[in-house]
Amino acid sequence: MDFDNLYSEYSPKIFRVCLSYLNDVEQAHDLTQETFIAVWQNLHTFRHKSDIGTWIYRIACNKCLRQIQRDARMQKAPLPARLPDVETTDVAQQQHLFLRNCISELPELDRIIIGLFLEDIPQEKIAEITGLSHANVRVKIHRIKEKLTQKFNDHGSF
Repeated sequence: MDFDNLYSEYSPKIFRVCLSYLNDVEQAHDLTQETFIAVWQNLHTFRHKSDIGTWIYRIACNKCLRQIQRDARMQKAPLPARLPDVETTDVAQQQHLFLRNCISELPELDRIIIGLFLEDIPQEKIAEITGLSHANVRVKIHRIKEKLTQKFNDHGSF
């Protein structure tokens, strides 16, 4: 396995997953780098019992969860859970930004599940990554989609 190819293929995806977990661009960049440092250091130990992508996503998820735990122990001034609104005239960009804002308001586990789903990760792999059953992931994805659809319907301007 060539590390450069793994990095090129997975780093944008891992960044988006970290961003969906943390809702902080700088932290997402940092954890993406930390994920690939761990991949680099442990690539020789990968046993091929699962897909390499599943292994990389699991490392990223664990790093994000640890960061969330560290952040919870530190006192911080309250920050908005929503991403800042950006003026744009392109409807597709507005919809994308609105979707990201809606996702940022979801509970932590729902954010990671929908983040992986939006990366076209199969439900079976999402179950492996999150440690949930495939049936539970399928139900959660359905419910998350319903929540997001309702938010779009409530917004009504698209």
